[in-house]
Amino acid sequence: MASRILLIEDDGALGAQIVSQLERVGYVVTWHRDGRELEGTEVGSIDLLVLDLMLPGEFGLDLLKRFRERTDVPVLILSARNDNATRVRGLQLGADDYLTKPFWPEELVERVRARLRRPVLQRSDVIEIGLLRVDPSSREVSVQGKSVALTATELGILVALAKRRGAAVTRQSLVDQVLDERDGAERTLDVHVSRLRKKLGEAGGYIVTVWGIGYRLEAQGP
Repeated sequence: MASRILLIEDDGALGAQIVSQLERVGYVVTWHRDGRELEGTEVGSIDLLVLDLMLPGEFGLDLLKRFRERTDVPVLILSARNDNATRVRGLQLGADDYLTKPFWPEELVERVRARLRRPVLQRSDVIEIGLLRVDPSSREVSVQGKSVALTATELGILVALAKRRGAAVTRQSLVDQVLDERDGAERTLDVHVSRLRKKLGEAGGYIVTVWGIGYRLEAQGP
């Protein structure tokens, strides 16, 4: 079954180009120009949200925040704003990737492909470390039996660390496995790790910074 993408983009010419490009490679795309359409979307009906930030009536980051409270469906931000503050804020609110306008259509397609395939590529066996339990197959994470909602990127980081628990994983390795950023990629990774630790609560301390190298997930929990 073709992956379903929801595009929120108010620019008519750009929106039409994006729809054409994504449909050409086999995706099913629904396009809305008004961000308010996102509020009534059945999140189970889409596999990826592509969200413009500069929308009429409401800032895209506010929409992202409310959307992320409902689901962990991957989110790719499109924006003409390239300042670090906006990029970091978008990642903190739950975006999985950030693509700056203008961009090559081929790059957009590859970013979309990467975001959609990542969850499928995770290992399927359950990982249990101390208070933490991770099931990559069902994409379920729990701490002390309580479910924790993670984005696809956060889950990817956690699983990448869990595959080599007890060993340091370089920041570049995590970037290559989980992120699609080219500029400021390691800073972006740090934002995702910080958000992941916070969501894991007590188990967030299992993710240890290895200075000068990257991160390590404790083998058995502290």
